[in-house]
Amino acid sequence: MNRLYYGDNLDVLRGCIDDESVDLIYLDPPFNSQATYNVLFKSTAGEKSRAQIGAFEDTWHWGDEAELAFDGVMSGGNSAVAEMLRALRSFLRENDMMAYLCMMAVRLLELHRVLKSNGSLYLHCDATASHYLKILMDAVFGPQRFQSEIIWRRTPSKALMTRRLPNNHDVILAYRKGDEGTWHLEKAFRAYNPSHLDEKTAGKYSHRDPDGRLYQLDNLINPNRDRPNLTYEFLGITRVWRWTRDRMQAAYDAGLVIQPNPGSVPRFKRYLDEQRGKPLGDVWSDIPPLNSQAQERLGYPTQKPQALLERIIALNSNEGDVVLDPFCGCGTAVHAAQKLRRGWIGIDITHLAISLIEKRLRDAFPGIKYEVHGTPKDVDGARDLAARDKYQFQWWAVSLVNAVPFAGRKKGADSGIDGLIYFKPEGRVTEKAIVSVKGGENVNVAMVRDLAHVVDRENARIGVFITLADSTGPMRTEAVKAGYYETLYGKYPKIQILTIRELFEGKQPNIPLVDSSAFKKAPKESQGDQGPLPF
Repeated sequence: MNRLYYGDNLDVLRGCIDDESVDLIYLDPPFNSQATYNVLFKSTAGEKSRAQIGAFEDTWHWGDEAELAFDGVMSGGNSAVAEMLRALRSFLRENDMMAYLCMMAVRLLELHRVLKSNGSLYLHCDATASHYLKILMDAVFGPQRFQSEIIWRRTPSKALMTRRLPNNHDVILAYRKGDEGTWHLEKAFRAYNPSHLDEKTAGKYSHRDPDGRLYQLDNLINPNRDRPNLTYEFLGITRVWRWTRDRMQAAYDAGLVIQPNPGSVPRFKRYLDEQRGKPLGDVWSDIPPLNSQAQERLGYPTQKPQALLERIIALNSNEGDVVLDPFCGCGTAVHAAQKLRRGWIGIDITHLAISLIEKRLRDAFPGIKYEVHGTPKDVDGARDLAARDKYQFQWWAVSLVNAVPFAGRKKGADSGIDGLIYFKPEGRVTEKAIVSVKGGENVNVAMVRDLAHVVDRENARIGVFITLADSTGPMRTEAVKAGYYETLYGKYPKIQILTIRELFEGKQPNIPLVDSSAFKKAPKESQGDQGPLPF
């Protein structure tokens, strides 16, 4: 069964994933979260909202967790990794990069454990840490297991740098666990596009049939001159041929062997569209990044193109194999695996990511079956999450009403806004509803009154009050006193109270014409007829 896990991937790997149970691993671990790894959504009007959540804002800094990870590697039984990490620490000292490498080392050891002997691992990174990660992976897998350093050209070069060259590529490090690994050679070729041939290929395939098919005239002479059984006369020419007489005659009858001129040596018509294609190298410049208008773009800033993941998965796995992404973010690897009929496991440390992936899967694959572990399934589970991490509880609760999470504030501050729901009551102007989440057991009238003030302050139309505890009569009375928001479609309570229990039962806010693009909808996929892969 396909599975999504909420939680620290180290804990999930150790507690939930069996030895040698995964065929392919892809990971894109975050680093430098302040710069690039915020979960950023846009409003339905296309403007940047303040809904930013630094998924790893407290991670990858040197502290107790990094020291614990370092000690875990030292006592983990893999002396090569321990010695390598110790050497890196003596060079780097205790800083953010060293913390990152310690956290990665202990996870890479677990990923190596769960990978099958014929499995492969692809680690996606950038120039910030790729050189250190390669050294670390050499220690985990062995230098002889290194397969490729793939350069993916992320963007065209831009003339923005004045003192150095611009950084416009990512690095993908590929390793294999054993001597043999799953590899589909036929997927390592890209089909030729007759309209955009490189100069060399266009020079070879310079002939065209009446139906437009391109071909070249290829040699039929055998390089081995000592082949009496292949020496015969054909179309008046005696040579040592590559084929038997019967095969030569059959190809001639099919129009594939021609004599360009009377008395000239016969040649073979080799069609371009019958060739395997242009072989892939380790520099991939044919898969563009997602632009702001891309249909598959969900609003996640580090979202990778689906074609990139489909290529990796198709090259290194079979239908029915299991693909693992331990930093699954918005779920591109999971989506690609499902589309290519692979099993999958996704892990992420934020409820927001898990909620986004669930929506993505439901949109793209209606009726899909999978399991979700680590997210609340009932009120008791919600209460436990609220007690452990109130921010994760808030982000999870916000996802229950398909709201955009709001985190344009520092932890500890309280603007009265935990989420935003965008809607278009008149069909053109985008309005918003404010979502406020309370995970404590003590809720009161003052909290409802405060939400009404926030709705007015933010020029919103509706306020949604989500509470873990049951609402009280005075709270509901206060909500009614706030009045109604009137539209062409009717009146809607300005303040609406929903309990977690009611949300589990299927109740939703009463809001007109909610624009679901707050979380953009993934295009529906057809698994029955997928067509050619974008190679």
